[in-house]
Amino acid sequence: MNGWIRVVGGALLLLIGVVWSLQGSDALGGSGGMNGQSQWLVIGIVVAVVGLVLLIGGLRRVRSRPRR
Repeated sequence: MNGWIRVVGGALLLLIGVVWSLQGSDALGGSGGMNGQSQWLVIGIVVAVVGLVLLIGGLRRVRSRPRR
């Protein structure tokens, strides 16, 4: 079960990080305080990398678990 929690959490963090990065680079339209702010680009990249690490680790854990 712990592996699936990492997979879901990692996927959510990856998605959030990508959105924050796109907002920080002003690639997404809209009016918000995050658009065009380079600090959100950096924060988004860091969050996306953490999410990717969790996602990959969770997938490895789920795949290595013996089936019943």
